[in-house]
Order: sequence, then structure tokens, then C-alpha cells
Amino acid sequence: MRNRAEAAAKARELVGKMTLEEKASQMKYDAPAIPRLGIPAYNWWNEALHGVARAGTATVFPQAIGLAAMFDENMMEEISAVIAEEARAKYNGQSSHGDRDIYKGLTVWSPNINIFRDPRWGRGHETYGEDPYLTSRLGIRFIKGLQGDGKYLKTAACSKHFAVHSGPEALRHEFDAKANPKDMTETYLAAFEATVKEAEVESVMGAYNRVNGEPACGSETLLKKTLREKWGFQGHVVSDCWAIRDFHVNHKVTDTAPESAALALKNGCDLNCGNTYLHMMEALQEGLVTEEQITTACIRLFTTRYLLGLFDENCEYNSIPVTAADTDEHDALALKAAEKSMVLLENNGVLPLDPEAVKTVAVIGPNADSVPALEGNYNGTSSRYVTFLAGIRAYCRAHGIRVLYSLGSHLFKDRTSGLAQADDRLAEAEMYAEQADVTIACVGLDAGLEGEEGDTGNEYFSGDKKDLLIPESQRKLLRVLKKSARKLVTVIAAGSALNVQEGDAKIFAWYPGQAGGTALAEILFGEKNPSGHLPLTFYNSVEELPPFEDYSMKNRTYRYYTGEVLYPFGYGLSYTSWSVSGAYMESGSITAEVTNRGKMDGDAVVQVYVECDSPDAPTFPRLCGFSRISVPAGQTVSVSVPLDRLSDTVVNDEGERVQVQHMKFYVGMSQPDRKSVGMTGIQPVVLEV
Repeated sequence: MRNRAEAAAKARELVGKMTLEEKASQMKYDAPAIPRLGIPAYNWWNEALHGVARAGTATVFPQAIGLAAMFDENMMEEISAVIAEEARAKYNGQSSHGDRDIYKGLTVWSPNINIFRDPRWGRGHETYGEDPYLTSRLGIRFIKGLQGDGKYLKTAACSKHFAVHSGPEALRHEFDAKANPKDMTETYLAAFEATVKEAEVESVMGAYNRVNGEPACGSETLLKKTLREKWGFQGHVVSDCWAIRDFHVNHKVTDTAPESAALALKNGCDLNCGNTYLHMMEALQEGLVTEEQITTACIRLFTTRYLLGLFDENCEYNSIPVTAADTDEHDALALKAAEKSMVLLENNGVLPLDPEAVKTVAVIGPNADSVPALEGNYNGTSSRYVTFLAGIRAYCRAHGIRVLYSLGSHLFKDRTSGLAQADDRLAEAEMYAEQADVTIACVGLDAGLEGEEGDTGNEYFSGDKKDLLIPESQRKLLRVLKKSARKLVTVIAAGSALNVQEGDAKIFAWYPGQAGGTALAEILFGEKNPSGHLPLTFYNSVEELPPFEDYSMKNRTYRYYTGEVLYPFGYGLSYTSWSVSGAYMESGSITAEVTNRGKMDGDAVVQVYVECDSPDAPTFPRLCGFSRISVPAGQTVSVSVPLDRLSDTVVNDEGERVQVQHMKFYVGMSQPDRKSVGMTGIQPVVLEV
């Protein structure tokens, strides 16, 4: 197993041989070589959100929010272990050919464990949703898979963005996110604390915004008092990219670049993604930092490099060949993940389709044959993309079913396009729908419409959403199809809550990765039983929510929202019927019997919610346990669901966790609220403690 003390000792010895200028040079993300000490150049910036990103061919798994919809800890670790394998394979090959550029290293800046508190946030699809416990568990397992359990770190994971970061994107470089102590502990910091303490994540990335007045990448409260002193974090801290420049340019908490560099370093930011640390020697000369502070940061960074085995010719991962990436086995895992992630929102009996009865299928919509609708953002490039159209066509060809295809509409009406261009495929869509036994409408968004403002891979578009509607061009298409289609199945590719009205059946496909088309076809025709569940609340409209800039959790997410929702957190339908019974508690877990009462095998996601008898408890019961289990048709299987070790605590207004005496646990396959139970038809079992 890894020995941090040994790695730190080696780092201390190596750094001790450096000049002061050499130390300072190593604190920037594109660290130069120091030939006299045998230190090669190293670029710290790499991404691995749902596959090795931005560095050529790699397996593309479902976007993070889709992975969260699986509610499957084991699968998360299996996927991230594959990502680590591919990262090593590519690193070994690229570095041996002298390519040590950006996106080629082993320090991967993933996962994004911010809380998706507001559906307008463009980057929400990079997260694991709105719930702190779900985010914590999935983040822990994703990190464990990335870092491995060998002598060395397989890759070094990064929990980001620390902290209280979830839009607005347009204001992030100047915005002050204000959160009270209760919300900080209960919501915004919970997953970070869990990944530091339980997953021993190697790095933490700061956020662009200020938090209660302090810039996150230079916050004494966050980086020193909380991360280092309270939680005992041992790894290194990296700034978000060019965030330290924001100190003096946008936040105006400092006046000069040297002052900004000093503020970040003094409070524990070791590595600068950006160029402000080029001013570190000026900061030293001005008496703003000390050589000891520079040395400490440099030692932390080289400790990580030693933990990765980058100075050991015999590192256990050096033999991983370049052919270990983009394999058939990894493609099969991407397909399995896509199958598990898709959520059946509505079904009036149209699905599954009978391949013996269906003779003609119309596949219509701007996302039908779209690769971006599979990818999301922070993605790699697959050699095996199967679009929704391609997956449906392949299945139909094998069963003698005719497929008609029309773009139907553009993804969105460009401001410069005329009305005729925007609507030029509507007649074609209508006539094909009239000829088909069933119409599959593939609509939604892609990362060009929701994502990171000014993102490296998305410079001119994206950012936050203004509402929960798909673009008008697509709404017009669906209105046409509603009138012309005999049966209408609406497939929505997106990474956040949307309100799409039309469809006899609706499937939320997320951005499902390279195998999305195959997975969709399997679900449509009943080869696979849909089993994804929503990791966030789908609201009716943003008008029902607090202002986007308001970071209070009041009336946000399933734990505090008091209005009527469109689809609840934890919700998802199946082609079979389920029941849960015989629940009992022992040794920190709840065991229950899950019965598949239908005629089709399927996966059940058992969810446990806790209601605490305390005025400090959330407004509604909160998730405290979940487990995915496969159950054959007509059979009953016992499942043991581990409970959150904090189930018997609540957070008071001072941000302190206090124990409660009385709890009520709800064991089912959704939240225990009236709407969730009514929509799924599955009554939870209630246990009082």
C-alpha cells in the first residue's frame, strides 16, 4: 500500500536540492523540467469526468449526471478503474514519445462533487445531482477507482470545486456565494469532507467564486481551518484555472498579481492553474510570502508525483500498454452504464415495443443522429459512437423493421437564420410520422446549450439555462408529431431538469456516452428493463424557485422544496412491478425483501430515507441509504442497504452536527412522499427507532 510518509521524505530531499527559483517554477500547472536533477516536465492539467478527456481516443462513458442516475456505487468504482487504466495507458505511450503536454498527465481533475442546487446551472450535468449523501457515496467510489489500491496511485483524483459553487456561470469570476453555517455543513461541504476522510482524495480544487467574502482559492476558512486543520487533508490544493487572477481583476480583494499569489499560497493553494504564480518571486521580494511557504507547497506537489510512481522505473503501472485503452471490454462497460442510467419518466403502455408487431419506425429529431448528444462535456473522443438513430436502425434491421429518419428541426433556431430555414424539415417529419407505427422523437440539449461559461472546449456558447424548456424549434416539432404520430415516444438527451410535455412515453437518456444508441434501442424494444432514477428534482418551471444567486437551501432540492414537482428526486419507472417488504435494521444497515411481481427481469434501486424528530431536520425525509439489486421475474431477493453513519444526526443553525433520539426510516424505491409513491405504485416499509 502507499506510504505517504516515505513519499514526503523523498519529496523533501529532492526539493531541498532546488534553488528558490526552481521551487517557484514547479508551482504552476505546466511545470518545466529541471534537467540537472533529472526532473522531467510535467503538466498537471488532465480531465477524467466520465472517461479520459481531451487527449484523443478513449472510452466515453455516460456524463456524470447519468452515472449518478444508476444509483450504483460498485459500478462507479468499476468505471473509474477503467478510466484510470486508460489514463495510464495513454500516459505511458505519450510520455515515451516525448508528449508531456496538457491533458496527458496522471493528475486528473475529477470528480465534480458540487451540489446541483438549481436546474439553471449549466455545469450541473458534471455533478452527481442535488443530494449530499448520494454525491458523497458516488464521489468516494469514483475516487477509489481512479486512485486504485496498489503501491502507487494509479491516477491522482481531485475533488472540485471547493466550495459552494453552482452558478451563475456568467458571474462566477466576481460572485460572492453566501451560505449560512447550517447549509455549509449539511449541504455544500458534506461531499468534500467525505472524499477527504473516506476516499483520501489526493487533491482538492478551489472554486472561482468567493465564499462568504473570501475568494475560494485563497480562503483561510476553507483551505486552512476546514480542509487542513479540521479534516486533516494531506494532499495538495490546486486553483481553478486562472481563478487566482480573479482576486485582483474581478473580486478586487487584492490590488496586484503578487498580492493575489501571496494570498493563495499563504492560505494553502499549492498549485496554480493559470499564470499568477509567475509573480511568486515578486511576492517574496515584497515580503508577502516566505521561502518556507514556497518550499512547503513544492514538497506537497512532489509528494504527489512520488505517490504516482513517476520517479520509479519499476512502477507497477509502467507496463500498461497503449492498447489497454478503447477496448471491447471497456465498450461493453460503457453500454452497461448507459443501460442502467436511462430513466423511464412516463409510459402509458406504449413501451416496450414489440418487434413482431412494429413494421415501421420513424426516428425524428435533432438529437437522433447527434454525437454531441452522446458526449456531454469534459469528454474524450470515442472510436465507437452509436447515435440513437444508429442504435435503433441496427436493431430494426436485425428484426426486419423499416426505419424512416428526419432531422425534423434544428437543435435551436440560430438568431441569424430565417424562419424558413428553422422550419424546413417539419413537413418531412410529419409525413414520416404518419407512415410509422411508432415515432421516436429525439430531442433535448447538448453541451453547446448547457455547460461551462467560457469553457476551454466550448468558447462561444453554453453557460446556464434561462428556463426548463427545450428550444422553441423543438417544441414546434413535438407539437407537429403529437398530431401526426400514431404513437409518440419522446427521448430527451440532456444533463439537467427539463419540462417536455409531449409523448405517450418518455425516456430521459442524459448524455449516455459512446454506446447510447445501442442502450436506447435495447430499452425501447424490451431487451433491457429501464432502471435509472433521477438524482435531482424536476421542477415545473424556474419561476417556482428562489433567485438563482440565492445560495440558501430554503425551498431548494427535494429536502426543502415545498411546491408540487414534475418528477421527484429518486423517481424512475420500470417495465415490471415491484414491492418491498420485511424490512428490519441491524448493524448499521437495513435489510429488506424485494419482489419482482412482473414478467421481466429487472434491477431495483432500493432507497432508504430518514425522518428525524428535530426542529433542525430538513423539511422532508432525506436519503440515507441506497442499493441496486437484480431480481429475476417472479422472484424475491433479500438486500442489505448500508446506512449513512450520520443518519442519527442533524445540523443546527450554528453548523454543528447533533444527535437525535427518534428516527423514522422509509424503505422503498422512491421518496416516501405522496407523489413519488403514487407515481411508482410502490409503498415503502416504515421502521421507527
